[in-house]
Amino acid sequence: MQRFLTRLPLASFVLLAGFLVITVLRISRDTTTQMVLSSLVMFAFSWASATHLLGARAALKFIAIALAIGWFAEQMGASRGWFFGVYTYTDVLGPKLGVVPVVIPLMWFALVYAAFVISNLIVWRTPVATPAAKVDTLLLCLLGALIVAAYDLGAKTYMVDVAKAWTVGMNDGWYFGKTLEGFFGWTGTSLVILLIVQWAIRGAPPAPSARVNRWHALLPVGVYAGSMVFTICNGSPVETRSIVAFAMGIPVLAAFAAWRLWQADAGDTPGVAA
Repeated sequence: MQRFLTRLPLASFVLLAGFLVITVLRISRDTTTQMVLSSLVMFAFSWASATHLLGARAALKFIAIALAIGWFAEQMGASRGWFFGVYTYTDVLGPKLGVVPVVIPLMWFALVYAAFVISNLIVWRTPVATPAAKVDTLLLCLLGALIVAAYDLGAKTYMVDVAKAWTVGMNDGWYFGKTLEGFFGWTGTSLVILLIVQWAIRGAPPAPSARVNRWHALLPVGVYAGSMVFTICNGSPVETRSIVAFAMGIPVLAAFAAWRLWQADAGDTPGVAA
């Protein structure tokens, strides 16, 4: 088992490379197979990276919380119109659990995990942090939730109008015909996931499964940046491409700048609980 855990850094690099290759292929021709495969590889990468950076137990807690809350929010949204407005999933994203494609909760984990690392890098200059003060925890989680919601600025219109992954019950909303309710749903769902994750891992601080260096901390930022590049190339309507470049580009740039100053010993970071 220990031998497997020590190979997680290499597995993370390989899975990230695979995700980026699939993303490039999707730019020219986006199919159901490519979308599902991209989601699965992104989830596998995030699991490997989280296990490496947080430790196996904390990573499993993160996954369980994100999958459960992500699926519940989507199930209630698609069946009852809660949180995100009225919408219905088509068959484009593959098999479903209830009325929700199986890959959707997997994407919730991957996106929230990427935002978790990005927000920690921006605020604490470390990929993993458990702030001691409640207000610091709330602000950190809110930043992460907004980073997740920024992804939806481009994904919402693309997945409905181009990929046809779901249909919406209202086409005269304030955001290119789509309602603003979904953005609040994305932010709220992500915030709940991040707050519960912080509570769940606080009692047993994350213990990396293998030595963490600067490059390992940057990998989750690569997944978020890859998704940004895809939307900049394929976003519809074209105005969303500029929106995404700023909305997602700012946290990517801020995380990269903080990453350059990051020190491997997160315990030396002021304000981070031991």
